[in-house]
Amino acid sequence: MAMSLASPAPLLTILLLLSLCSIGIAMAAASYPDFQLLNVKQSLLETKMFHPHPPKPSESHQLSNVTQTGDHPQKWKLKLLHRDRLSSNATSTFHHHRRRFLSRMERDVKRVAAILRRLPDGGNHEGDASYEVKDFGSDVVSGMAQGSGEYFVRIGVGSPPRSQYMVIDSGSDIVWVQCQPCNQCYRQSDPVFNPADSVSFAGVSCGSSVCERIENSGCNAGRSCRYEVSYGDGSYTKGTLAFETLTFGRTVVKNVAIGCGHINRGMFIGAAGLLGLGGGSMSLVGQLGGQTGGAFSYCLVSRGTDASGSLVFGRGAMPVGASWVPLLRNPRAPSFYYVGLSGLGVGGIQVPISEDIFRLTELGYGGVVMDTGTAVTRFPTSAYNAFRDAFVMQTTNLPRASRVSIFDTCYNLSGFISVRVPTVSFYFSGGPILTLPARNFLIPVDDIGTFCFAFAASGSGLSIIGNIQQEGIQISFDGANGFVGFGPNVC
Repeated sequence: MAMSLASPAPLLTILLLLSLCSIGIAMAAASYPDFQLLNVKQSLLETKMFHPHPPKPSESHQLSNVTQTGDHPQKWKLKLLHRDRLSSNATSTFHHHRRRFLSRMERDVKRVAAILRRLPDGGNHEGDASYEVKDFGSDVVSGMAQGSGEYFVRIGVGSPPRSQYMVIDSGSDIVWVQCQPCNQCYRQSDPVFNPADSVSFAGVSCGSSVCERIENSGCNAGRSCRYEVSYGDGSYTKGTLAFETLTFGRTVVKNVAIGCGHINRGMFIGAAGLLGLGGGSMSLVGQLGGQTGGAFSYCLVSRGTDASGSLVFGRGAMPVGASWVPLLRNPRAPSFYYVGLSGLGVGGIQVPISEDIFRLTELGYGGVVMDTGTAVTRFPTSAYNAFRDAFVMQTTNLPRASRVSIFDTCYNLSGFISVRVPTVSFYFSGGPILTLPARNFLIPVDDIGTFCFAFAASGSGLSIIGNIQQEGIQISFDGANGFVGFGPNVC
């Protein structure tokens, strides 16, 4: 059973719609459990067959292209790639897959800890314990961790444009690339950008209003604007701020304020820098402003495949038929995109959790953030425990396995071809219900059949909807009108 979006309705309507289609607008059962099949064999096959590798030169050129969609002549669609596509070649072994998974979870814990540090009172409200132009677009690949996110896009930087892989991060508000001269740089797939080779590169002065909008800004020799950004995993970038031209296929965007990083460190694995898509004024979305109306849409590629997702900017990116929920803003954390969540469902039955647990307060505490850079969805401890227990009660037929990393609910599915699991749903404020595909909540953590319930406790009042749960679902942000859309189609 694929992703579906629903609003409450009679059971007879549910059965009729589910018999007619596997994807689309359906109705949520309220009286007895709903189940779907998880293809265990296929999930493990993808885990075993997928060999991370850097794109070949011909492939690299292909990924830099942008496809124009026929239904919207002004909409440009770019590829998104997964982090693993830029990783080095690796042997497909149990130890390799387990090590790669544990590394991803380690980055994820640091990402969440960094997000909490940026929120009022560290996100520890109500007694929760602390926790460590034109429409255009690009393809997306899964990509990176904290600050480096999990997904990459390929764009041109400078004039003439130099193709670079950039991490996309919906929780960051700055665009930056590594720059020559590099006093300290990590290894990237493409040559480090040299501003001396770009005729459009222009430094930002200390007295500029743009410089004042950067946190931790300063002056170099009293003239050029200096920036510094640190991330939760110990990664950082330091350098000067400049106006530069960015190219997305045939779409050229001039005078974008970017960081030119001369001192950089981090687990960025191949990417040249970061493309901030957050809600602040210095992100790419914020700088484009009225040119796109704060509108963009993405579809994150599923892990363990060679497929690519997409990132699209502009009003043409807003799909007809999506299920829309209000986009909430937190003045004390303007970078983050919040949505209203009223509850969680397992097997078509809403779990008894108070809606107040997910509420964003007037003081900026709590709430539910959608984040491309966090892998695993987190909920406050009491909500997670109730959610997990409801899932466990409906999976007593599956053999349990020991906990793995941050996951406390795992199963030994070796020897199974497929298994029957209860549906898992998000109940959004206002009525829409998002029912996830099984592969978005029960995931393999090795290649021998250990699958885990892909949620965790946040240890704070904050909830985060991570990229594992977002995979394969078209997600759109309509900043001008204040809505987030889901669907109507899978990617």
